[in-house]
Amino acid sequence: MLSNLRYLGLDVHAETIAIAVAEPDGEVRSLGIIPNRPEAVAKLIRKLGPREQLHVCYEAGPCGYVLYWQLTRLGVDCDVVAPTLVPTKPGDRVKTDRRDAEKLARCHRAGDLTRVWVSDAAHEALRDLVRAREAAKQDQLRARHRLGKFLLRHGIRPPAGAKPWTQRHRRWLDTLTLALPALDATLGDYLHEIDHAAARLERLETALDAAIDTAPAALRTVIAALQCLRGIRQVTAATIVSEVGPLSRFTHPRQLMGYSGTVPSEHSSGRSIHRGAITKTGNAHLRRVLVEAAWAYRFPPKCTKALRTRQRGQPDTITAIAWQAQQRLSTRYRRPPWAGGTHAPCDHCRRPRARRLHLGDRRRGRKRAGHGCVTHWGSAVAGHGKGESSNALGDQASAELAPASPRQLPTDHDYAGALRAIRE
Repeated sequence: MLSNLRYLGLDVHAETIAIAVAEPDGEVRSLGIIPNRPEAVAKLIRKLGPREQLHVCYEAGPCGYVLYWQLTRLGVDCDVVAPTLVPTKPGDRVKTDRRDAEKLARCHRAGDLTRVWVSDAAHEALRDLVRAREAAKQDQLRARHRLGKFLLRHGIRPPAGAKPWTQRHRRWLDTLTLALPALDATLGDYLHEIDHAAARLERLETALDAAIDTAPAALRTVIAALQCLRGIRQVTAATIVSEVGPLSRFTHPRQLMGYSGTVPSEHSSGRSIHRGAITKTGNAHLRRVLVEAAWAYRFPPKCTKALRTRQRGQPDTITAIAWQAQQRLSTRYRRPPWAGGTHAPCDHCRRPRARRLHLGDRRRGRKRAGHGCVTHWGSAVAGHGKGESSNALGDQASAELAPASPRQLPTDHDYAGALRAIRE
C-alpha cells in the first residue's frame, strides 16, 4: 500500500493552483494549473484515483486553510507546510509556479517539509478577532501620534499637569482653537480619527468578551488559568491561546520559545561560539504579548487585588504554580543567571542599555576595570528588559551566553574615558 502513494504538491494562489505529482516510480511531473475553486479541486481529486493513496501539501500563505479543510472533508491526507523551511538550492535562480509545485511534491515524498499546526474554523475565527483588536490598537496609537506631532510642529503644548490622553488632556484638546481655518480643520479631523479608533477598539473588545464566553469549555479553562499569572489578563491570555493553540503540542518550553522567536541566534563553528540577538523568526503576535507580560516581573513578588480577583475560583494547584513562577521570574530578573556567585546587582547591571552600549574587551573571562561583574555581550533574549523577561517565561529557553567575538570593532563609547582624560 505504501509503495502506491502519490504525493501532490500544490502552489496555491488567489485565482490559480499549480499541481505536480511525485509518482511511486520516482517520476515527478506537472499536472498543469486549475482555478482555485472548490469544484475544480473536487474534480481533480476524482481524477487522481483512490483518495487513500493521495498525500497533498501546500505552503501556508494568504489563502488560509480553506483548501486544507476542503481536502480533509474529501478524505484526502493534506499537510500545510512552513514556506520558510522549504529546502532551496543556493544556485537556483529560476522560479515558476510549475517548478514550485514540483519541488513541493519532491520534498514531500522525501519528508523534508515541516508541517504547521492547522486550527479549526472556530479557533481561526477567534484568532482573527484577536488580531483585529490588535490592529485597532495600533491604529489608535498612530492616530494619537499624528495629532501629537501636529501640535508639536506648531509649538502647541498641553498645560502643566495634563498627562497625554487623560481626561484632562482630552478636555484641553476639545477647547483648543487655532488661528487659521486650515489648521482648525486638520485638528478636527485628527480628533475625529482618534474618537473613531476608540469606538472601534471598544466594539472589538466587547465582541472578544462575547466570543470567549461562548468558546468551548476547554478553551475558557486555559484562558482563565493563564490569567492567574502576573501580567496576563484576558486579552493577553486570549492572544496566547489563539496563536499557540493546544499548549500540549510543545514537549518543552524551549520549543514554545522557538515558536515565538525569542531564542538567541547563533553562528558557531568549532570552538568559536557566537550568539546574537533573538531570531524573531517565530510568531510575532505571540512574541509581543509575551514580552509585554514579562515586564511585570521587574517588581518584587506581590499578589495584588486585581490578581486575586482573577485567581478567584481557580484550583489551588494553578494559583500555587502562578505564585512560584512570580517568585522565580522576579528573582531571575534581579539576579541574572550569568551573574554567578553572590555578587549583588550593581548600577551597571541594572541599566537596561548597558550591555548594548558597552563594546569593550571581549576576551573570555576578562573583567572590566573597576567593575565587579564580567562584561557580557549577547542576545536581548538573555539580557535586561524585554529579552530577560522573555527568556524567563520560556523556562531557560536559551542556552548560556558565550562571549562575543574579540574582533568586534571599537566605537567612540570605548574611548570616552581617554577623551575625558585628554580634556582634563
